[in-house]
Amino acid sequence: MENFANAAMIDEIIELALREDIGDGDHSSLSCVPQNAQGHAKLIVKDDGILAGIELAKQIFHKYDPTIQMNIFIQDGAEVKVGDIAFEIHGSSRSILATERLVLNFMQRMSGIATQTHKIVSLLDGCTTKLLDTRKTTPGIRYMEKWAVRIGGGHNHRFALYDMIMLKDNHIDYAGGVVPAILSANNYLKENNKTLKIEVEVRNEEELKQVIDTGHVDRIMLDNFTPDQIKSVLPSIPKQYEVEASGGITLDTIRSYAETGVDFISVGALTHSFKSLDMSLKAFFVV
Repeated sequence: MENFANAAMIDEIIELALREDIGDGDHSSLSCVPQNAQGHAKLIVKDDGILAGIELAKQIFHKYDPTIQMNIFIQDGAEVKVGDIAFEIHGSSRSILATERLVLNFMQRMSGIATQTHKIVSLLDGCTTKLLDTRKTTPGIRYMEKWAVRIGGGHNHRFALYDMIMLKDNHIDYAGGVVPAILSANNYLKENNKTLKIEVEVRNEEELKQVIDTGHVDRIMLDNFTPDQIKSVLPSIPKQYEVEASGGITLDTIRSYAETGVDFISVGALTHSFKSLDMSLKAFFVV
């Protein structure tokens, strides 16, 4: 992940989110909370799961108001239960109110993704197969969602269209077949002096044979193959190629896919079908 996104991307996302939510001012707070008022608040977890977004929350608070102090009690990746206090913050009451919803929005979603990822990773215990996410993410906040996958114990596939060549079914059909697609992709890399890895999706054994005969790829995705089909074709795939299984894989079947010995299993549901973890940021008074 660090190879294709950085602090600048996070800053841009935070800036856009703050601009979206605050606009020309948090008029609710400006209208009734004194400018110099100091407040205290704590992040209360209201669901069991895996916590994610602590480090992001720290960046949000610091970016909006560097004077906000944050005392962290639970770190990213930790298992949490209802009633746990993840952190406390102290500082300008107006600043706390202005950043409250943004922090919660990110943390609830990231924790939901991390929780779901952790659950699926646990189903692969003892297998060498790595669980991958996909590009099926919320536009504009992909970095945060893929960050959450890592916190939950999963791994990131390519980040975007620019960091890997992935020849899927539509590319292959538009290119005129598997072989023309692979040859064109390699020529493109050579002509443009790029060193991107190439992954190609195959839909059946005939396309798989064409890929193996043609070569010049790094990873082969077996799309909608059953575990039995994968076991049947794996011996024919040279060890130089990474093998990924994808398509139609459920919680009930993912273990059987991992036990085939594939290197990767990609699951779009990690980031497109998760349940956010409920939590709240509550003010409290210091005596």
